[in-house]
Amino acid sequence: MRATKRLLDRIGPPNLDDDEQSTTLLGQWYATALFWKPQVALFVNEPTLLPVLMPLAPAATLLTRFPQQLAAVLAAHRTPEAIIRAELRQMHDHRLAKTANRSVLGIMNDFTRLAETHRAHTPAPDLLALAMQLATTPCSPLYSKHISPARELDALMRSITPLSVRLL
Repeated sequence: MRATKRLLDRIGPPNLDDDEQSTTLLGQWYATALFWKPQVALFVNEPTLLPVLMPLAPAATLLTRFPQQLAAVLAAHRTPEAIIRAELRQMHDHRLAKTANRSVLGIMNDFTRLAETHRAHTPAPDLLALAMQLATTPCSPLYSKHISPARELDALMRSITPLSVRLL
């Protein structure tokens, strides 16, 4: 997990070496804190730009709670259960690092502004529904591929063979 400074201040210092890479199927995740009431964490997947929103509190357990929220988002995107289970197995061990991809940070800022606009109409938004709505947003890094995070995730899921899921 690569976190912004505002989130690292809440959940602790980095513990990932620079040469270490994610071993999950979906790859690296980025996260930041949104200081709404109540506070929310925004996660964005680096390869697909898939957003995940969840309550920040309690901050000390955020990284251990994240896989279950990710599973809910993946299920809402109709990701096969075998792939979700494989991803959750790989996420058992988690590490924390500083952000490294400015493009993903820009997308996180865009998602934050869009989410704030959507939540202005609802005092307590459904975070899963909001994440699903954000996933349909066209993102410039995906223009040469599948345009939106939802479509990028769908393309990734279609490219995964059943054998590769069993190997995870």
